Amino acid sequence: MYIIKDWFRRNFSDPQVVILAVLLVTGTLVIYYFGRTLTPVIASLVIAYMLEGLVGFLERRGAPRIAAVLIVFFSFMAFLFILLFALLPKLSFQLGQAISELPNMFKRLQALLSMLPERYPEFISREQLNDMVRALQTAIAGRGDKFLSYSVASVHGLIVFLVYLVLMPLMVFFFLKDKAELVGWITGYLPRNRSLTSQVWEEVDQQIGNYIRGKFWEIIIIWATSWVVFTGLGLKFAMLIGLLVGLSVIVPYIGVTVTTLPVALMGFSQWGWSPELFYLIVAYGVIQLLDGNLLAPLLLSEVVHMHPVAIITAVLVFGGLWGFWGVFFAIPLATLVHAILRGWPREVPEPSVSVPSDSTGPDTAPN
Repeated sequence: MYIIKDWFRRNFSDPQVVILAVLLVTGTLVIYYFGRTLTPVIASLVIAYMLEGLVGFLERRGAPRIAAVLIVFFSFMAFLFILLFALLPKLSFQLGQAISELPNMFKRLQALLSMLPERYPEFISREQLNDMVRALQTAIAGRGDKFLSYSVASVHGLIVFLVYLVLMPLMVFFFLKDKAELVGWITGYLPRNRSLTSQVWEEVDQQIGNYIRGKFWEIIIIWATSWVVFTGLGLKFAMLIGLLVGLSVIVPYIGVTVTTLPVALMGFSQWGWSPELFYLIVAYGVIQLLDGNLLAPLLLSEVVHMHPVAIITAVLVFGGLWGFWGVFFAIPLATLVHAILRGWPREVPEPSVSVPSDSTGPDTAPN
C-alpha cells in the first residue's frame, strides 16, 4: 500500500499533472461514449485541422484570415466535387465489376492451383489443395452473405451520408473562419495555469498536424502513381487496386503486407504464371521501396518515428477500440501518447556517488 501511495504522490502531487490527467480522461470518455453521435463534428474538426495548415501558409504570405479561409475552403470543395462526381463513380463501377467477376476469377485461380500438385508434389498434395479450395469457397460464400446484408442496409447509410455531405462542409467552414473565437471559448473553461497541458499540446499539434497532412499527400501520390503504373501494365481494376495501395500507407509495415496479397492475386487470376505477373510484382515492390525510402521521409521528416513494435501495438489497441477509424488514427494517437509520456514530469533518481577511500594520507605520502 505504501508503494502505491508513494507512486501517486510522485506523479499527481503537481496540480499541472492533475489538470492534464483530467482533460485526457474527459476527452477519452467523451469520444468513447459519444463518438458515434459526434462523428460528423469530429470528422469536420479533423478536416478543418488538416486545412488549417494551408490557411496558416497563406496568412504567413500576407493574406487576410477570411480570404485565406475562403480560398482553402473552396479549393477543398472543388477537390470534394471531383472526388464524388468524377472518381467515386468510376471506383464504384470497378468495385461492382470486380464483385461480379469473383466467381470467374475464382475458377481461373482454381484451375491454375490445380496444376501445383503435378508440378510441385513435394510441397503440396491433391488432398491439401482440395481442403484449401473448400475453405476458400466457404469464406467467399460467407463474405457474399455479409455483403448482401450490407447492401440491403446501405439505404439508411446513404441517407446519413447525404446529411453529412451537407452538414460537414458547413462545420468545416465555421471551424476555420471562427477558429480564434472557438479556441478562446474552450480555453475560457480551463484553468489559467496550465503550462504542462500547453507544452504537451504544442508538441502534439506539431507532430499530429505534420503527420496527417503528410499522410494525406502520401496517399494521393501513391494512389495516382499506382493507378498509372497498373494501367500501363494492363491490370484490371487499376484505379481500385491503386486506391487500395494508396490507403495501405496509413498503417506502416502492416498495410504493405496486407495489400501485397490482393495485388498478387489479381495479377495471378488475370495472367497466371507469366512475365506480366512478374512485372506487376516488381512494379509494386519499386513503388513501396520509393515510398518507404524517398516519399515518406520527405513528407514526414518532422514527425517522430516510432519503433515498429509501438506502431503495431497502437494499431491493435486503437483498432480494437474504434475499428477502422482507430486503425486510421492509430499513429496520431500513439504520437499523442508519446508526447504525454515525454511531457509527464518524472523524478530522476540521483546517481549514488561513491567516495573512494584514500589509504595514503598526507602523513604517509612518499617523499
